Amino acid sequence: MSVRSLIYSFYERRLAGKLVGKPVPQHVGVMCDGNRRWAKEMGFVDPNDGHRVGAARIKELLTWCDQAGIRHVTLYLLATDNLRRPAAQLDPLLRIIEDLATELAEDGNPWRLRMVGALDVLPATTATALKAAQEKTRDRTVGVEVNMAVGYGGRREIADAVRSLMQQHAAAGGTLEELAEILDVEHIAEHLYTRGQPDPDLIIRTSGEQRLSGFLLWQSAQSEFYFHDANWPDFRRIDFLRALRSYANRQRRFGA
Repeated sequence: MSVRSLIYSFYERRLAGKLVGKPVPQHVGVMCDGNRRWAKEMGFVDPNDGHRVGAARIKELLTWCDQAGIRHVTLYLLATDNLRRPAAQLDPLLRIIEDLATELAEDGNPWRLRMVGALDVLPATTATALKAAQEKTRDRTVGVEVNMAVGYGGRREIADAVRSLMQQHAAAGGTLEELAEILDVEHIAEHLYTRGQPDPDLIIRTSGEQRLSGFLLWQSAQSEFYFHDANWPDFRRIDFLRALRSYANRQRRFGA
């Protein structure tokens, strides 16, 4: 082991030790950004190599989350806006996402997968692979519950939630006027893709970008944010622990 590796290992253990007894986010959203830029900077001819390395990093992230006691993770993998990319870019990315879901669902892994997005806007083969991975893991209770945001858009999610709420109300024989009288934020929250889960306490975005890009627009109202300059494939456990340290040192007032 090199001297540099020894130093990193020591610092990593020290960081982890300082987090003992500190507040831990129960739900973390992660915007895995910068895969293509990383591939370009590293000299790869195929930018999809960045997505492949980034996908491998996700499995490491989930292990770190298990170790930290985090219960829910939402991964922003493919936005609805990304579906407008040329087929030469989009098709390999879809295959990488399919392979990632299949790998995470393999026997021996502890994670329960949940697809959060409009699967109907995805190619049938992709939607089928994602649904199969979700079904295979539905009885797992040990590891992190992993929301894979694929074909996801925050505005689309809110629109879908309102549509679902209206359909449910109409099926019960109610009128729009009655719904308008009783409608509140909790009614909408019950129809979001992430229903039944706590809102994210912490949202991490890599690559130096500092915007939401449509990610969890409803759920992030009280979230803490951590922006990291490195591209996603370079995101290390040390960086993850620093994000947790930043979260632990903040005073969350929730508007009070």
